[in-house]
Amino acid sequence: MKLTVTYQERYSRSELLLRSIFGVFYIVMPHFFLLIFMGIWGSILSFIALISILLTGRYPESMFEYQVQLLRWQLRVNSRIQNLSDGYPAFGLNGTDEYTSLEIEYPERISRGTTLLRLLFGIFYVILPHGFILYFRVLWGVILQIYAWVSVLFSAKFPESAHTFLVGTLRWQYRVNLYMGNMTDVYPPFSSKEEV
Repeated sequence: MKLTVTYQERYSRSELLLRSIFGVFYIVMPHFFLLIFMGIWGSILSFIALISILLTGRYPESMFEYQVQLLRWQLRVNSRIQNLSDGYPAFGLNGTDEYTSLEIEYPERISRGTTLLRLLFGIFYVILPHGFILYFRVLWGVILQIYAWVSVLFSAKFPESAHTFLVGTLRWQYRVNLYMGNMTDVYPPFSSKEEV
């Protein structure tokens, strides 16, 4: 998986204020309204894919592509909500974005054994250890978002280290989601780096 959110040299103060005051109305509500229904369909496809993996050892490619497109849409919205990117996130599964990128390689085979292991014990060996660390990363990320908000407001610059940390947290969360969603057999590393 390769997840990137481009660091901008300058950020728009007016967009920052607009997102902060009215973002819930013009970004969060319309996108999340649609994403809820698309996510429900994604969950149904994920269940069908689980059965397919257990029977054939393959994740149906069209279902996999749907999940990838859904994750890209979520990334576009998340990067705006966290003020990591300027601009308005494109609607739809086929929407494009100049600031965010998510590439996930389609696996030819998914291990049935690993899928069963995830299904039965994933909460213990994936969710709990990763969730524990991610909980504290998210808490620290909230503090960094406040710091970055003030920085952008007064200097039009997002602190690069804060941007790296926040994007790294998103990357880590996406890796866990991909593994638990049976889209990869690669156990998510305890790392936020792009290349591990």
